[in-house]
Amino acid sequence: MDTPTYIKSLLLPNGKKPTGRKVWSLDLESIWLPFFTATNLEGETAIPADALGAPLRLGYNQDGTVKFTKSGRPVIKVVKDIADSVKLVRENFAANLLDYAVNVRDSNPEGFESLQNTAREAGEPIATKDRANMQRAIAEAMEKSMAEAKAKAPKPTTKAPKDEKVPVHA
Repeated sequence: MDTPTYIKSLLLPNGKKPTGRKVWSLDLESIWLPFFTATNLEGETAIPADALGAPLRLGYNQDGTVKFTKSGRPVIKVVKDIADSVKLVRENFAANLLDYAVNVRDSNPEGFESLQNTAREAGEPIATKDRANMQRAIAEAMEKSMAEAKAKAPKPTTKAPKDEKVPVHA
């Protein structure tokens, strides 16, 4: 099976590093807006012009007041039309990746299974080491926590004398 060009292009490094509001880890201004403008132009989408023109919106509470985060900053949201379109692209992207993997697996089941087994065997020592390190870290954290709790525990201030008699009620 020949790997499609669009799959090959996903695996090539690209030096462009956009910096701005991210939507699904991609820059809104330099990636999503040009993409959705192009898809609107080609008739693939019908995202309203105001959504493309003002993709970030101030968040509001149900009573109509401006919504703020706990740190006191106003909530800024991506307009629903764009957010929904990004979600659709993400879902389709995931489906295409899975479809490609299934097609490759179906065209070469022995090679696919062999490569999966090789990867699993190569990863096992790493997973084993990580499990051991995690168990050790948990045990150390428990010991530290117990020692801190013991140090904070109230200490008895006075002891009763040994030969003091305790009254007995009849």
